[in-house]
Amino acid sequence: MPPRLRLSSARVPQPVRSQRLLCQYELPIALRYASTAATVTTPAPSIDQMTVSAPSIARTPSSQPPSHRNPEYRRSQLLRQYTSLIRTTPLMVFLQHDNLQSVEWAAIRRELNKAMEKVDAQIAAAGRSTPALAPHVKVQIVQTSIFEVALRIVEYFQPETSALTSQTSARTGSRDDPSLTHDLSRAAHDAVRHMKGKHELASLLVGPVAVLSIPHMSPEHLKAALSILAPKSFGYPAPTRKANPSWHEFPVQNGLNKLSVLAARMDDKVFDVDQTKWVGSIEGGMDGLRSQLIMALQSMGSSITNALDGASRSIYFTLESRRSVLEDEQKGASGENKSDS
Repeated sequence: MPPRLRLSSARVPQPVRSQRLLCQYELPIALRYASTAATVTTPAPSIDQMTVSAPSIARTPSSQPPSHRNPEYRRSQLLRQYTSLIRTTPLMVFLQHDNLQSVEWAAIRRELNKAMEKVDAQIAAAGRSTPALAPHVKVQIVQTSIFEVALRIVEYFQPETSALTSQTSARTGSRDDPSLTHDLSRAAHDAVRHMKGKHELASLLVGPVAVLSIPHMSPEHLKAALSILAPKSFGYPAPTRKANPSWHEFPVQNGLNKLSVLAARMDDKVFDVDQTKWVGSIEGGMDGLRSQLIMALQSMGSSITNALDGASRSIYFTLESRRSVLEDEQKGASGENKSDS
C-alpha cells in the first residue's frame, strides 16, 4: 500500500488575489453611479401632483354596502343565511337533538329524502302540477342565538318605516348610514335590539336545535316527514319492515330516539304539536284544502238561502192565514147585518 502524502495548502497567486479584490470594490461603485444616473434622469413630480392628496383606500368593495356587522365573520354569514331561509320557507319544524353522530344524521337524511321522493311520485301520478320538493327539503342544525336574531329581523324590522324615522346623524356612505336597510346594517340592529327574547319561538330556541325546512306549504310532505322523524309523537303509522327495511336499521333508530319535535312555523305563525298534526292530516294537500273550503262556502250559501227562504215562507203563510181569518170575520159581520135588516 503506497504511503499517504499530506499536501500543503497551496497559496493563491498574487495576480488572482488582486483581481478578486478589484471586483469587490468596483461593483458597489458601479451600482452607486447607476442609481445616481437614474435619479438624475427621472423627472421631478409637478406641483399639482404634489398638492393633490392620494385617493383613500375603500374598506369595502363597491359591490358591497357598508355593514354594521362585519360581513367577513362567520356569525354574519349565518345571520344572512338564516334570514333568507326564514323569508323563503313557509313551513319549518323545529327539532331538539341530543348529540347525534354524523352516521346517524346521514341515515336520517337518507330516509327523509326517500320519503319525499315517494310523495313527489304520488303527486305526479295523480296529475297535479306541484313542483318536486324532495331536493329542497333539508334538515340542518342551527345556531340558536343567531337564529333568534334572524327571526327578530324578519318579524319586526320594517325597512321603509325605519329609514324615515331614523334620526342618526351619520354621514352618507358610512356603516351607520340610516339609508342602509340590509340585514347587517345598523338600522336593522337598532330596530330589533329591544325585542330580544320577545318572539314566540325564543323560549324554544335553547340548547341543540335542528330545523326541518320545506319550501312549500305541503301537508303531504309534512306528514311524510313526520312519519319518518317522529311517528309515535304524532300517531302516524311507521314504515313497515317489509316496505322500508332501511328505516329499521340501528343508526336510524338510534338517531330518531335522540330527536323530539318542539313546534312548527307555518305562514309566520307558530303551531304546537297538535296543530301540526292537524295540518298533516289534511287530505289532498293544499288542493284538497281549497276544495274543502269551496264546499264549506257553498254549503254556507245554501244554508243561508234556505234560512232566508224559510223565513219568507213562514211570513207569507202567516199573512195568508191572517187574511183568510179577516175575510171570514167580514163575511160573518155582513151576514148578521142582512139578517137584522
